[in-house]
Amino acid sequence: MTVTHAQSSAPTPKPLGSLSVSPLCLGGNVFGWTADEAESFAVLDAYVAGGGNFIDTADVYSAWVPGNKGGESETVIGNWLAARGNRDEVVIATKVGAHPDHKGLSAATVKTAVDLSLSRLRTDYIDLYYTHYDDESVEVGEFLTALDDLVRAGKVREIAASNISAQRLQESLDFSAREGVARYVALQPHYNLVSRDTYEGELADVAARNGIAAVPYYALASGFLTGKYRPGGSVDSARSGKAAEYLETDRGRRVLQALDTVAAAHDAELPTVALAWLAAQPTVAAPIASARTLAQLPSLLAVADLALTDVELALLTQASA
Repeated sequence: MTVTHAQSSAPTPKPLGSLSVSPLCLGGNVFGWTADEAESFAVLDAYVAGGGNFIDTADVYSAWVPGNKGGESETVIGNWLAARGNRDEVVIATKVGAHPDHKGLSAATVKTAVDLSLSRLRTDYIDLYYTHYDDESVEVGEFLTALDDLVRAGKVREIAASNISAQRLQESLDFSAREGVARYVALQPHYNLVSRDTYEGELADVAARNGIAAVPYYALASGFLTGKYRPGGSVDSARSGKAAEYLETDRGRRVLQALDTVAAAHDAELPTVALAWLAAQPTVAAPIASARTLAQLPSLLAVADLALTDVELALLTQASA
């Protein structure tokens, strides 16, 4: 007797408020850091050619690099948008609150920072504008009112939050509902197969209850879930130290084994499977993953076509528990 397992459907474009985004969000943190402008342009071109339309960056990327000031990623993306003339065909997300010269979420900071981001991105509007880190020294009403002003001015289409507690997220949503100002439509949490408690639980519950879409960052755990980190091996990467730490945990080794099993069943690559698990989770609209080179991109874009069975999803969920 043959037993068939129900399949989850492969990811399809999902709405973030008024925005419709592709199943993979391309992370722009590497642009102007480990990928120079020429390589960044090549990756962006291939991403769009492969059906992608959702690009994530932040005003702080990549201020941590010696000699950089922040805004390098936005500048690269802005130059690409100008060169390709395709602004209306892509959804651009950026963030406010972590730039060295514009920290926090005071109304003045938000309104100054957005104009600088618009200038670097060479556009007159941002599709999705995140508060990068919550600033608990500022009442939610202050920054939400400032963000609402940006929406009303046409500088921002939708707003979102990243790195925020469940309590402050709910407080923000309540304020927006009560005062009739712009409302968060998305949440960018740290979430992947080896870091589930950073989202699952109270924060995910608030998102689900309020119809907030999740756009997880560190979707591949700094590269660990690509499978290139194995016992006894070494990887030349700017993020190899963080990724290699997962090898020291039982969970990390279990997850790799489960990813190997599922990938073999689909003749797929490990990052595709890891992203497909994430995309299948409740509330998740599109995981974020970055590609430093063209060679890294196909396995990310392939998430749009991979449907995992219920049994495979359960295997990965159990391995990552």
